[in-house]
Amino acid sequence: MKGKYRVLLFLFLFITILLSGAYLFIPTYFQSLDDRIRDLYFQFRGPEKTSDDIIIVDLDEKSIKELGQWPWERDKFAQILINLNNYGVGIIGLDIVFAEADKTSPDKFAKKWGLKKENLPNYDAILGDVIANTPTILGYVFDFDANNTTDGPQVPAIFIEKNKPDREFLPLAHGVLTNIEMIQENAYSSGYMNNIPDATGVIRSVPMCIKYDDQVYSALAFEMYRIVVDSKKVIINYSDAGVENIELGEQKIKTDRFGRLYLNFRGPAKSYKYISAVDVYNNTVDKESLAGKFILIGTSAYGLMDLRSTPMDSIIPGVELHANMIDNLLQNDMLQKPSWMELADIGTIVIISFMIIFVYSRFSLLILLVMYPVTFFVLMYGYYHLLFVEHIIINSLFPLFSIVFSLIGILAVNYMFETRQKNMIKGKFASKVSASVMEDILRHPDSNTLDGAEREITVFFSDVRGFTNISEAMGNAKSLIKFMNEIMEPMTEIIIQENGTVDKYIGDAIMAYWNAPLNVKNHADRAVTASLRQLHHLKQLNEKLRQNPEFVNVTKMADANHVPIVDIGIGLNSGIAVVGEMGSTKRSDYTAIGDPINVGARLESLCKYYNSKLNISNFTKNMLTEKYIFRFLDLVTVKGKLEPLEIWQVHDFDIEGLEPLFYSSKAELFKELHLYHEAIDLYKTARFTEALEIFKEVNGWENKSNTKVYAMYIERCEHYIEFPPENFNGVFVHTTKG
Repeated sequence: MKGKYRVLLFLFLFITILLSGAYLFIPTYFQSLDDRIRDLYFQFRGPEKTSDDIIIVDLDEKSIKELGQWPWERDKFAQILINLNNYGVGIIGLDIVFAEADKTSPDKFAKKWGLKKENLPNYDAILGDVIANTPTILGYVFDFDANNTTDGPQVPAIFIEKNKPDREFLPLAHGVLTNIEMIQENAYSSGYMNNIPDATGVIRSVPMCIKYDDQVYSALAFEMYRIVVDSKKVIINYSDAGVENIELGEQKIKTDRFGRLYLNFRGPAKSYKYISAVDVYNNTVDKESLAGKFILIGTSAYGLMDLRSTPMDSIIPGVELHANMIDNLLQNDMLQKPSWMELADIGTIVIISFMIIFVYSRFSLLILLVMYPVTFFVLMYGYYHLLFVEHIIINSLFPLFSIVFSLIGILAVNYMFETRQKNMIKGKFASKVSASVMEDILRHPDSNTLDGAEREITVFFSDVRGFTNISEAMGNAKSLIKFMNEIMEPMTEIIIQENGTVDKYIGDAIMAYWNAPLNVKNHADRAVTASLRQLHHLKQLNEKLRQNPEFVNVTKMADANHVPIVDIGIGLNSGIAVVGEMGSTKRSDYTAIGDPINVGARLESLCKYYNSKLNISNFTKNMLTEKYIFRFLDLVTVKGKLEPLEIWQVHDFDIEGLEPLFYSSKAELFKELHLYHEAIDLYKTARFTEALEIFKEVNGWENKSNTKVYAMYIERCEHYIEFPPENFNGVFVHTTKG
């Protein structure tokens, strides 16, 4: 085994070094695949509710059809802004650049044709004047390729780079395309519209700030948000790794180290409320629906080519990126790549590889086939939770690589080291029939599990009542076998669920035990729990059997006698028994023998005598830690035994709010049991006359839980009153098995 662990250690080191090296030194090679996995998370999550405070005024096909080909005359656009301002909107952002003068302006025509231009309107001046008198924020575009000397627009805010390292982390622009001066100089503020896709052409993040000519500028959506929250100062906080966050008043906006905000996309295209620009122009929009809102003016028209690709949709109007950004800022639920992300990713690779190689390698292949999918889905859920609840982006590709590589590795190692050993063990199992023993030996091939040993166990016997009548009513062997399988299947499943071992089926009876071959904590409680669960299941089982047309004869017989189709009696006993492999060299089984097993069988058969469902010995009762409803039945010596034994009936669990099994009122049952046990105490001390009075009193009740027991004790008391015993010790001698 030491040789195997050395190989596993080498495998662990190889996988962690390989994956960590690939993650650290060639990350861009795998980044697109990791991004696509994250896109699947977005698609699985689906659309989320968008903010009602964000509305898009759309230069759509309808507007172009009615107002003419874009670009429109600037007086038309000015009218749209005037109408929006009259609606009482909060702020307007333009996803548009007016980089050239309006060639349709009347004063331009007059100049071209040498005409007098007194009192002729200048559409650019009109638009500039409207922008100056409305809450309009202009858009512009930075150029990262060509260099120019154009000044950047003025922004009415102070940008502070705090603890900035020598290296530059914000994107650096080399040129800028702004609005013409007549329009730009009238604006209160403006923001850039740049959205930079990744290598796959998908936009997943937007730069919050860009540097140009040693000045910091803000994105259009960020600038609109800054103005609305009335913050005059923007603080960019740095660490050695880059940008930590961007501070705006009391809010710290989470970004990656390059100052990019990873968008928590709300949905596919048209997730936000759209209003056609022509409807605003014609003044046919509901005023109240726009009051105080963020307004973004952009286009969804295909001909204007302002379309982007996001994780939620391959074609989405670019203006919706600004809408998503504002929405994230309002809800403060943007995604982030924290500075400790790389350390967390490497740690995840190491932890997953270690867990799979050194923990999972201990399990059988069958268990691994369950555990690996479970591990995979747990990991996927963990990343889903981090992404959409904690809003943290962590690499999900390399942990998946860890799972796959570790799985392949340990399967190969297990094959090399265990094939020969398992073949030897399977040879032993050719004569074994106990699945639990087989699994135990496979897990511990060097143990002495099959050797005989004394163990404290709780033994279980159950028997189907009236089986002879059932078999006669069934009519044929095939139906009888199917009937028994319908009973044995759920009863066996309950035993297994409570960590019991089914030893054998004896016709219509089941023998099982707890605490062998594997240790079971509180095995007496588990046995009682399994027994009561079986009794609770009887109602459901009988209903299922009644609905099966093959069992109609048994159903008629049961209904005619006013009894359940299936009824069972259960006996439990605890004690030291001999457990181990027993039989011949050709046929053997792991089983238990000894006095506790014999007593357990007797207790089950005495269920008929005492008209009870579940009998346990005082040895089992003394080991119980949970709360149950008990009835003392008798102090007896069973057939073949000399020492007296206490027999107790377990009615049900004693759980708050749970009415006892087969009884309508817990309070009435407790009242009855109180009087009953008072009479039992009198009976044990030979005060038969007093005991008889209580037994008769309770037996006279209309609702009592066990008529047969009362009749038995009434008969005994009357007998002992007539023939007083000498040296009475309360022990009754059973001369038959049941």
